[in-house]
Amino acid sequence: MALGFLLLGLAIVSFGVARSSQVPQGPGKVADFATIVALVTSTISLGNGLVQLTSWWRRSTGPAPAPTTTDIDKAKDVLAGLVIEQWSKETVLRSLGDPEPIPVPWGSTEHEELMDHPRLIAKGDVCFPNLRDQITVMANDFRDLRCRRLVILGGPGTGKTTLAVQLLMELVRTRLPGEPVPVLLSAGRWNTATHPRVQDWLAACLGMDYPALRAEGLGPDAPRALATRSEVLPVVDGLDELPREARADVLRALNGSMSDSDQLILTCRTEQFAESVDTLGDVLTAAAAIEPHPLSPGRAADHLQVCLPPRPRHDWSPVLAALRDGSAPALAEVTSTPFGLWLVRAAYITSRQDPRPLLELGRGDASVLNDHLCDELIPAVVASRPPAADGQAQLFQPRHEWDPDHVRRWLSYLSRQLMLSGEDINDVAWWHLARYTSTRPVRLAVGLVCGLLVGLVLGALAGPAAGAAVGVASALSIVIASRSWFTEPPGYAEFRLRGRLSLLVHTLTAGLVVGLLGALAGWLMGESVKRGVGPRAALDIGLLSGLGFLLVLGLLRWVEHPAATATARSPRSTWRADRNLTLIRAFSGLVIGLMAGAIGLRSGLGAATATVGGVLLGLLFGLMLGSHHAWLVYNLALPRLATKGRMPLRAMDFLDDAHRLGLLRTEGPFYQFRNIELQRHLSRQSSMGSGGRDREDSP
Repeated sequence: MALGFLLLGLAIVSFGVARSSQVPQGPGKVADFATIVALVTSTISLGNGLVQLTSWWRRSTGPAPAPTTTDIDKAKDVLAGLVIEQWSKETVLRSLGDPEPIPVPWGSTEHEELMDHPRLIAKGDVCFPNLRDQITVMANDFRDLRCRRLVILGGPGTGKTTLAVQLLMELVRTRLPGEPVPVLLSAGRWNTATHPRVQDWLAACLGMDYPALRAEGLGPDAPRALATRSEVLPVVDGLDELPREARADVLRALNGSMSDSDQLILTCRTEQFAESVDTLGDVLTAAAAIEPHPLSPGRAADHLQVCLPPRPRHDWSPVLAALRDGSAPALAEVTSTPFGLWLVRAAYITSRQDPRPLLELGRGDASVLNDHLCDELIPAVVASRPPAADGQAQLFQPRHEWDPDHVRRWLSYLSRQLMLSGEDINDVAWWHLARYTSTRPVRLAVGLVCGLLVGLVLGALAGPAAGAAVGVASALSIVIASRSWFTEPPGYAEFRLRGRLSLLVHTLTAGLVVGLLGALAGWLMGESVKRGVGPRAALDIGLLSGLGFLLVLGLLRWVEHPAATATARSPRSTWRADRNLTLIRAFSGLVIGLMAGAIGLRSGLGAATATVGGVLLGLLFGLMLGSHHAWLVYNLALPRLATKGRMPLRAMDFLDDAHRLGLLRTEGPFYQFRNIELQRHLSRQSSMGSGGRDREDSP
């Protein structure tokens, strides 16, 4: 509504300036056209605010409908299918089972102070006494727990997330009708101050990551219904990546909001979990805790040998022999974790490199060998996975060719920005890229360019005074309205009529009311200046206001709903969806601009003035409205980042290919680094390259 009042004030000023201008077509005609355009935009904006206010009032006072059992079961089936689709592709990209899973032995933690009383955890005296490598056995052991709550502990790179993903896939694959659907979420996304209950946070994440759950056919607010009825098993990954107090707040929120029927899987480093338990003064209620045992050099060598082709290009027998007989202690230490094994495989086996450096470095310091593997990783995976010849990338192949040095620099910059954020250090969101540079220069530049364009065009057609007034009004409106664009999440679109008759009636009614308000405003404006606009002009303003509201705001309300057949949202799909919303708004504004031009022609304006002026102002109006401008600001801010060498202009193509190369992974709409140790290694490189400075551009 604030924007509506601003536009109304600017309309009055523009009207006065336009009426005093002397142009060949006559001041009255230009003033009438300026009045129509200004009054229509302000009326639609004010009407939108009133509609939102009445909708909020109706939602807050009316009783919420309850979902049926059929709705819940259908929503669970939809969610289970989306989870399987999402993580089946991700497990292939991560090579979790190629050629076989890394044989990590797991067992109940020796730190008994980190677990609850045994009788609260399992029906026997012990739980998870001696886990084997088979994930099926582990899933059955999890089901045997009294409350089905598990904490996966371990050091860095020990496969905590990998095990969580494997358990998730096995549990959803073998899910019985009454069991909840497992969903993996990053702990870094949980702000307990905003969502003090795990159910509230879970409902918000489901609505964000799986928009198909908001389809009309799944009942009212399916994400919240699933979360509050314990129909979802949250797999919360990376608790250790939160600050100490925040970790304790998460444990406190879990203990305070989980009932007997709420299940949970949580991953955390052992040291950080112990700190959180000490800070909280309590453990996670009824949760078992397991830790991995280090991989023996023999098992690590066996796994590397299985990963080698039958006839490798280079002789690996000296490396494998040194690993087995203990003559390469640094190599044995690095390969004692799944992450270290993956680094060796990606940097040397997949890329077919000569493994002799592993012998020399393997006899030295483990940290030096680890840094060497991280340095070799990016050029190795880029060289070993060239783009597909036909441009149609397969699952493991990128779509474009990238310079390894550029890839390292861009990923290092991203890792540094995540570490500097101090909030969620895991999730790379494409709509956050615009926040990595100062927003003020971008907003001022866009406002200035649009204002000059509008002012010059209308000045040439309708006179300097009118062009200057409308140009200044357009620039100010864009600068003010775009302030919130940089914090808006991406939007989603869907065209569907069935089951939404009430929304159609409500939208048509609101459009009629806005049209009447526009006609009234036009008549009052004419009376206030002692030169009546006239019934015909007032009718034009009312008609344009009502249709403008329906074609712009009503259409946006209609399409901003997910489709029932939508897949689990990925970063690329959210980018495309918000782009489509931007195009819809631009098209709607173009239609309104053409209608305004037609009314201008009826008022006696020249064809060029009416058409060009209406189209320009209509496009600006359509782009400014709406609640989702993520794709727009992404494209506005990216050239600034690219000129500084921080990101490529094709940022989404780069992130998508980094995922295909195995350097990034996805979780819902976010990208994440494959491993936190790799992210920290790149962040240190970026910090050294920038002299340890913080962000050069402050938003």
